[in-house]
Amino acid sequence: MLLNRMEEAQASHLYSYRHGFRGFAAKITDQQASEIAKMPGVVSVFPNTKRKLHTTHSWDFMGLVGEETMEIPGYSTKNQVNVIVGFIDTGIWPESPSFSDEGMPPVPAKWKGQCQSGEAFNVSSCNKKLIGARFYVSGYEAEEDMTSKVTFKSPRDSSGHGSHTASTAVGRYVQNMNYNGLAAGGARGGAPMARVAVYKTCWDSGCYDVDLLAAFDDAIKDGVNILSLSLGPDAPQGDYFNDAISLGSFHATSHGILVVASAGNDGNVASATNLAPWMITVAASSTDRDIISDIMLQNGANFTGASLSVLEMNTSARIIPASEAYAGYFTPYQSSFCLESSLSRAKAKGKILVCQHSGSYTESKMEKSVVVKEAGGVGMILIDNADKDVAIPFVIPSAIVGKGTGRKILSYINNTRKPMSRIFSAKTVWGDHPAPRIAAFSSKGPNYITPEILKPDIAAPGLNILAAWSPAVAKMQFNILSGTSMSCPHVAGIATLIKAVHPTWSPSAIKSAIMTTATMLDKKRKPITVDPNGRRGSPFDFGSGFVSPTRVLSPGLVYDAQPDDYKAFLCSIGYDDKKLRLLTRDNSTCDPRPASATELNYPSIVVPRLKDEISVTRTVTNVGEPRSTYEAMVSHPRGINVTVVPRRLVFERYGQKISFTVKFKVAAPTEGYRFGFLAWRNKKLLVTSPLVVRRVSSPSDMGLI
Repeated sequence: MLLNRMEEAQASHLYSYRHGFRGFAAKITDQQASEIAKMPGVVSVFPNTKRKLHTTHSWDFMGLVGEETMEIPGYSTKNQVNVIVGFIDTGIWPESPSFSDEGMPPVPAKWKGQCQSGEAFNVSSCNKKLIGARFYVSGYEAEEDMTSKVTFKSPRDSSGHGSHTASTAVGRYVQNMNYNGLAAGGARGGAPMARVAVYKTCWDSGCYDVDLLAAFDDAIKDGVNILSLSLGPDAPQGDYFNDAISLGSFHATSHGILVVASAGNDGNVASATNLAPWMITVAASSTDRDIISDIMLQNGANFTGASLSVLEMNTSARIIPASEAYAGYFTPYQSSFCLESSLSRAKAKGKILVCQHSGSYTESKMEKSVVVKEAGGVGMILIDNADKDVAIPFVIPSAIVGKGTGRKILSYINNTRKPMSRIFSAKTVWGDHPAPRIAAFSSKGPNYITPEILKPDIAAPGLNILAAWSPAVAKMQFNILSGTSMSCPHVAGIATLIKAVHPTWSPSAIKSAIMTTATMLDKKRKPITVDPNGRRGSPFDFGSGFVSPTRVLSPGLVYDAQPDDYKAFLCSIGYDDKKLRLLTRDNSTCDPRPASATELNYPSIVVPRLKDEISVTRTVTNVGEPRSTYEAMVSHPRGINVTVVPRRLVFERYGQKISFTVKFKVAAPTEGYRFGFLAWRNKKLLVTSPLVVRRVSSPSDMGLI
């Protein structure tokens, strides 16, 4: 035996997974892992990898009104009290007013979960809103020393992230929510009367795979309807079934649970994660509300920067590059990044320092303001070289600017004998920029693993989102955060409303309704743009577009997919009968000649390697009026002819399915990916799918990008 004594086996065991799939987690050596991987019946063995968290007015901006029920004209969403939304995150702060159960009916009888007690968290911490809470720490403890961390060994949220995401999706209405006076107003989630179930898997430094899988397993057993995950792997993501989130979400989807996940905050081409087609993956956009600080130069030039600092300079001060304040053994280049102890107090005192930020996750923007303050600086302008100028709090008057604005400020300094500047307090502004626009940090396609599946799927607000917080962090009840972590729960809240109105719809039908009703236009009816330079966006930035919650309950047609369709997809990307059966635990088989991955009945169509021509089949299900007719409308990708057969779909009953074929043919020389769309239109509705095509002329062109 690999573990030849019972005591050793018990000591090494962490979790057994029973409900979504069969498996276990244990502390074993590399050699033992290699031997287990060779055993009959083993699908995969992978290490306990750590995942990162992908870190109000937004619902008004999207058109949903109301305080508690978030009614959509023509529909009743009161059944949301029977929808249970699970959050795999950092836990929850149960005393937050966002999770009050005032006026809520009894817990649904279908709920099978529990309220797990622990440090500063009792069974009584749960209520008719927060109906379940669990925490998972075995995988974390196996990798890290928890004694050195400040945390709660319980479902209580010590970081604020989990409380923020849960309240964004399904938080109760809270009057006068604000962050130090900024973004003030009433705030609520998308489905304020839905139930919350919390699965705390993420701790101070991240979330480990074996804990994530245990949370998925329990969520399936407990009876959740929607799962929201504002976390993910680093890009590039690994194979689907060596990735805990892909694996856990496959089994959750197979049990009828829609999994909503964030795309990631890398911001680069092909950096999107959570790529599996059975989940819905969310990019981040702005709303029409920005939080900025004004920067005034003495020559009369004015700039704006991102900031949450409500501190203000009462008068102008000398402004210098931080490189001029270098100290000790630090070079001017090192000091330009305002590293700890790198600044000379004699040179920095009383001045505004212009610091650099590389864009790395390991650099804290807020800590740079601490370094400047400790050196006697009275203000800081931070040049974000990654152009992801997201507002954050600072300890002195500060603002973040992009590279372009930074160059102008440095040019003023270098060409002025005694340059002076003043930084004003942060303020809330409305309608100054196109909205929505895709945030610079939002991770993008194409899909690194399977380019035939478009990712991300959808975009939702993720910039400067105000929601509940953990008072264990900075003694605040509410906070403003930015990230795809914030856009993900917006879509989870919308999915909850769909589930409330259409309780029998499959996860893929709900996903389709969200995707095909999205818009690729901003509020001024112009194409959605992408920060920081305002270029025109594409489906690799926003998937099907910006979510339109007022339209999702009546999509007309949906692209449905069942577990068998995902099995066929796995066969198309190289899984054989043996591996498929080990995964599904049934008699599933692969077709001897499996279809292309492009044939999965997905609400978007991607042809990443078009040589001459190809035909793709899709099937739509009528969920609108029983007797209805739809006409095809096509926007052709440049250089590609698109033919749809038939061009007219005539339905006689609700639930009827009709298949159609989309033929792509090269019409003119073209390079790179080209974009268009296919829309099925009747008198009332538009059912839209992005078309993404890349022509290849030789085997050397067959790569991803």
